[in-house]
Amino acid sequence: MSALRPFLRLWLRHPFRLALGIVLAIVTLLASIGLLTLSGWFLAASSVAGVAGLYSFNYMLPAAGVRGAAIIRTAARYAERLVSHDATFRVLQHLRVYTFSRLMALSPGQLSQFRQADLLNRFVADVDTLDHLYLRVISPLFGAFVVMVVVTLGMSFIDLQLALTLGGIMLATLVLMPSIFYRLGAPAGIAIAQGRARWRLQLMQWLAGQAELTLYGASHAWRQQLDEDELRWQQAQRQQQRLQAAAQSLLLLISGVAVTLLLWLAAGTIRAEQLPGSLIALVVFCGLAAFEALAPVAGAFLPMSQVNTAAQRVNEIIDQPPAITFPPHSDARPGSLAIAIDQLDFSYPDRPDKVLNRLTLRVDAGERIALLGPTGCGKSTLLALLTRGWESQHGVITLNDLPIGAWQESELRQRISVVTQRVHLFSQSLRDNLLLACPAASDEQLRAALTEVGLQRLLETEEGLNAWMGEGGRPLSGGELRRLAIARALLHNGDLWLLDEPTEGLDATTEQHILNLLQRLTAGKTVIMVTHRLSGLEQMDRICVMDNGVIVEQGSHAVLISKAGRYWRFRQRIAL
Repeated sequence: MSALRPFLRLWLRHPFRLALGIVLAIVTLLASIGLLTLSGWFLAASSVAGVAGLYSFNYMLPAAGVRGAAIIRTAARYAERLVSHDATFRVLQHLRVYTFSRLMALSPGQLSQFRQADLLNRFVADVDTLDHLYLRVISPLFGAFVVMVVVTLGMSFIDLQLALTLGGIMLATLVLMPSIFYRLGAPAGIAIAQGRARWRLQLMQWLAGQAELTLYGASHAWRQQLDEDELRWQQAQRQQQRLQAAAQSLLLLISGVAVTLLLWLAAGTIRAEQLPGSLIALVVFCGLAAFEALAPVAGAFLPMSQVNTAAQRVNEIIDQPPAITFPPHSDARPGSLAIAIDQLDFSYPDRPDKVLNRLTLRVDAGERIALLGPTGCGKSTLLALLTRGWESQHGVITLNDLPIGAWQESELRQRISVVTQRVHLFSQSLRDNLLLACPAASDEQLRAALTEVGLQRLLETEEGLNAWMGEGGRPLSGGELRRLAIARALLHNGDLWLLDEPTEGLDATTEQHILNLLQRLTAGKTVIMVTHRLSGLEQMDRICVMDNGVIVEQGSHAVLISKAGRYWRFRQRIAL
């Protein structure tokens, strides 16, 4: 239950609405008890009075009380639902914002331990599960306890023995039933939370990999596994529903025994003290109505293990301290960025081999260099370290003589334009996908950027910049995605350009156009371009050949060709 403490603190940030919801729930329960109790007594008293009571019995006051209790119950129930759900939604909104802010502060290394579908499930389904904490546990428990106290005090004015009997039975039920059924329902609740997460993860993978599964004939086996997970999930849900039914049945049995006992005791008391016989109906109906207040409590703790498991899964995200932190201010100077990398070591978590091994590199401001080398030699990793996507284990990176760890995050992001290997197309309009890079850009600037990279045909549709992209809209080919990423970099226009395979997937003509465009637009800017292709390398100021996490060769195109080293051999292989 300790996993719930952070969320209880979040609930306490909305004390007025939550307290008002509980007060309205109590008013509703008391009005319901008053309505049933008064109605039962009124009918019994009227029957006892008979025809002779037409002139001696006051029918008007009890009738008005019944109508008043009915009106109060209806109005209070409506207000309670409105206030309680409004408070719950506000808390969930706050919780989602808080969870998302903690999620965004994590580094890619911390996020890599979670699958995307699993993160989505934690962020949506597990957070939704936490609403049970107030609606099905806290509010019903508070309401039942207050009702128990009020009913016991009220009945004590009639007879103390009856009051203590009813109050004792209600207190024992309130204390014992939730704890008993919490223990009984714990395995099913945990299985529901874990089964739901596993099933949704499998479903997302099945939908995403439908083409490959169909091509290799594995769709049926995957679907069978999905069905088996769903059956286990449903079995846990059935088990919880059976326990819920058992809790309600037990409560019904307890209430029946309690009312029978009250009837027996009331009959003896009224006969001994010569009280009006109609009070028997009042006592019986009060006991029946009081136990109705305990109905939500009977199985309130059944989903608590599910809530606790969901809280643990969310805590696995929000309890992680950010592995990479940024200072609030920095003293970076404007202009092109000079880069100094000294004795840099880096290895990925759970991988003992070093991706970068004592790498040293100097890049002057305004210099354009190309990184060349076999797959896995550390080229893309170096770009990730320059954007602080990861933190190196050893060594120093400085930008304009300022350690990269001393740069404010917003300024670092503003000064660097990045074209990554994997370009994400958001399910939004074309305009929104471009405004990510420059929120203040005008439509004319967006159109100019698309035209520069050869995507002007995206503007030829009727929707233009309003065209919906991604899922549910227009998909883009691999080459079009690369050009869209370059368009974003053009709009961002940072002082340092980090290009990871910027011409991958482009035909020769478009590739040459993009390289010429980059050559023109990055004049005076610092550029590091990772590539496996040899086109345009003659225009680079320097070419660095990497292998096994170190730079094994560097120089201009002409110098490296004259050395007949790795770069020369690489070009010879491509030529053959």
